[in-house]
Amino acid sequence: MITRRSLVFTATSGLLAAISVGALAAPIANDPLAIVNAIYTRVVSGNGDLGGAFMLNEKPKYFSKSLIRLWAKSDVRSAGEQGPLDFDPATNSQDPSVKSFTATAEKIDAGTATITVKLQRDHEVPRTHAEDDVLRYDFVRDGGHWKIDNIRGASDAKPWSMREKFSFSLRQ
Repeated sequence: MITRRSLVFTATSGLLAAISVGALAAPIANDPLAIVNAIYTRVVSGNGDLGGAFMLNEKPKYFSKSLIRLWAKSDVRSAGEQGPLDFDPATNSQDPSVKSFTATAEKIDAGTATITVKLQRDHEVPRTHAEDDVLRYDFVRDGGHWKIDNIRGASDAKPWSMREKFSFSLRQ
């Protein structure tokens, strides 16, 4: 016989389970850490060789208006030539073979956030410089939503940033 207590317990357990599954299945769209986790879940899906090209094809969904404007100016300036992004910024490589990742919130306040991502690659030989597998996503509030305003990393231990690359291309 079902008692009121067991009915309430069962209903509460089911509700909590549904909330937990829903939180895992659909990340919160307005949380920088959830956004980065969703990006890299997609990057490592399949064989881990998808990379982040989908972000470049859906710029307004991921990037701030300010960064998109700078990017557009840079694209106009480099028309007919290879633009300043000649690699996949999400994997910091030409060969986007990422096995897994760890994303952590470095800083989050009312208007800005920085999320750090550590990549574990599928390569047999590790990179010479460990910092080449660490990326930082700088977010800003843009129209009430969190948007990527910069991606920073290192190549051969030399720092780079998307904003820096676009700005430099405009000075050429």
